[in-house]
Amino acid sequence: MQRRVVVTGMGMVTPLGRDLESTWTSLLANKSGVGPITLFDAESFPTRIAAEARGFNLADYTDDADRWVEYCRNTKFAIAAATMAMTHSGLAEHTKLDRSRFGIYLGSGEGQQDFPRFVKLLHHASKGVGKVTTSEFTREGVKTLHAIHEAEQEPGTPAGHLAGIFGARGPNANCLTACAASSQAIGEAVEIVRRGDADVMLSGGTHSMIHPFGVTGFNLLTALSTRNDEPTRASRPFDRDRDGFILGEGAGMLILEELEHAKARGATIYGEVAGYGSTADAFRLTDTHEEGRGGIACMKEAIADAGISPEDVDYINAHGTSTSVNDSVETLAIKKTFGDAAYKVPVSSTKSMMGHLIAAAGSVEAIVCLLTIRDGVMPPTVNLDNPGPDCDLDYIPHVAREKKVDVTLSNSFGFGGQNISLVIRRFAG
Repeated sequence: MQRRVVVTGMGMVTPLGRDLESTWTSLLANKSGVGPITLFDAESFPTRIAAEARGFNLADYTDDADRWVEYCRNTKFAIAAATMAMTHSGLAEHTKLDRSRFGIYLGSGEGQQDFPRFVKLLHHASKGVGKVTTSEFTREGVKTLHAIHEAEQEPGTPAGHLAGIFGARGPNANCLTACAASSQAIGEAVEIVRRGDADVMLSGGTHSMIHPFGVTGFNLLTALSTRNDEPTRASRPFDRDRDGFILGEGAGMLILEELEHAKARGATIYGEVAGYGSTADAFRLTDTHEEGRGGIACMKEAIADAGISPEDVDYINAHGTSTSVNDSVETLAIKKTFGDAAYKVPVSSTKSMMGHLIAAAGSVEAIVCLLTIRDGVMPPTVNLDNPGPDCDLDYIPHVAREKKVDVTLSNSFGFGGQNISLVIRRFAG
């Protein structure tokens, strides 16, 4: 019999709140975390707005924050969210936890480039004439670049840091499949527990791309909204006037635990990860297949893995990026997966308020599904004033809606054509 995997702890840092409850309260109150970029001077960029985790301070979560001063925002967000998840689960004080059976699987993004030092180095190595001399770049780089900042660019470093902090000596991995990363990490962590390679997994993601390289890259792809004069109304999933997504940042972490292990220590169970689907579009680097074939296969796979039918799903947390292609294709994929039931199941995109946390998006949205189950309230899709002609589902526009929710589906579709769906349901012994 397959081992069941339940969620016993959660923690998150988002543009809407510094913890679980403040984020959730803001979502249900239709608040937006979008505003002018303050992390760097974005005055000359086509997009000058983002959803920053304003006011975040690692010292609010740990007594050794000074140790992490030189580390990037990805690592700091991860430490904060993981610390909250461990405390929430009761494992932070659980002295009998077998650390060799405790692992970590993250979907974390690349760390931030040390842009000021890098630009200074390029200027020096080019001697102001525009041509970089490799030998001069190398010689000056050893003096100019910061060892920790360079190491922090690797996406796997947060998982390593968390293993050291919490003594997790079991499986340790990180995947970076763009916007699907942390959902994939959760799915793969579930599989590790199911097959018996660990009893507890700390899983989720962390990411910030609100830096010059990140904003430049997405502007070149014409993926970001340029509604700079209306920041709180810029993210408009499924609306006919949508013009791109808003970059967000933060982290979401979950404690995934084998059911009998959780019961044995008297843990509070917040839900069960019952289904996991993972597919590839095998199409284009930045576009999903126009017929939604990857998303359809992915949702069907997750639903089958959970042993349910589409009619059993009470709520869908959509990928819902506010880009022209994604929202239309995701809507089509839902309709082809759910048939007539597609028009009965409520769908919403919380990216309309917190922006797109890229690699960390899926884990935060999985937590949103768990809170929806807990409280019987589905968060809305804000700024949905005029649904697009091919966006005709129930997207819970503007205002949160009360409903008893037992089964949720969370979608994450990444650049490169990676698709992940998770079925998260109410725990029933």
